[in-house]
Amino acid sequence: MFAMSKSLEQAISRFRTQRPVTPETTGRLSGAAFRAAIELRMRNLEREFADVKGRLNGLIFVVIGAVITQLVLKVVQ
Repeated sequence: MFAMSKSLEQAISRFRTQRPVTPETTGRLSGAAFRAAIELRMRNLEREFADVKGRLNGLIFVVIGAVITQLVLKVVQ
């Protein structure tokens, strides 16, 4: 129907060639690798959660200490 130049046909044929399918090209992981990645993320999340929990406990301790100090100052005066 249409006449294609030889260079265009070669370019199209190179584009259509199959590339090997690997986890790097598809972005897919095996089941074991996926579980390991999820476990690593969960450990990191637990560590960060523990850090936030510690900071929150410290903040609560400081606020309660300030409230007790104010109450003691009011009673003493």
